[in-house]
Amino acid sequence: MTKRNAYRDWRWLVLWWHHFFIMWNTIDGQTRYSIQEELKMGSVVGNLAKDLGLSLTEISDRKLSVASEAGKQYFTVDAGKGELVVNDRIDREALCGQSASCVLPLQVFIEDPLQLFRVEVEIQDINDNSPRFPSKDITLDIAESTAIGVQFPLESAIDPDVGSNSLRHEWTSYF
Repeated sequence: MTKRNAYRDWRWLVLWWHHFFIMWNTIDGQTRYSIQEELKMGSVVGNLAKDLGLSLTEISDRKLSVASEAGKQYFTVDAGKGELVVNDRIDREALCGQSASCVLPLQVFIEDPLQLFRVEVEIQDINDNSPRFPSKDITLDIAESTAIGVQFPLESAIDPDVGSNSLRHEWTSYF
C-alpha cells in the first residue's frame, strides 16, 4: 500500500511541475501604454506586435485577440499593422471616478501555441470639464476706500476632473 501511495505522490508531483512549466512558458511579461482620455476612434495606442516581439504574419496566422477586464471593448488590434487602436470613447471620470490613477488591464491572446500577454493602458486625464461654482451669481460688495491689490476669496468650485478645488481670484480696483 505504501508503494502505491508513493507512486501516486510522485505522479502528482510530476503533473504539478509539468503544468507549472507550461504556464511559465504561456504567460509573458507586461506591456504598459499611456494615453489621454477622449481619443478619437482609430487613434493608435502603440505597436503591439513590435512590443510583444511578434511579426505581422504571426498576428493573423495565430489569431491575436484582445479582451478587456473592464467588460467593454475599448481597444482592437489592426492586424495589418500590428497596432493597438482605440475602439470606443474612453471617459476617465466614468471609468475610474476620482481615483488618482486609471489603468485599464487587457489580456492579449494568441493561439497555436497559446500565449497570454498582460497589457495595461493608463488613461490620463484631460481637463474636459469646466469647474462649476455652487451658485451662478457671485456678488462682491467692494467699498470705494478698498486698497489696491486686495484679494477676495470665492467659494470652492467643483471640477469633475480633479474634485473640489479652492479657487481664488484676484480683484484689483483702480481708483
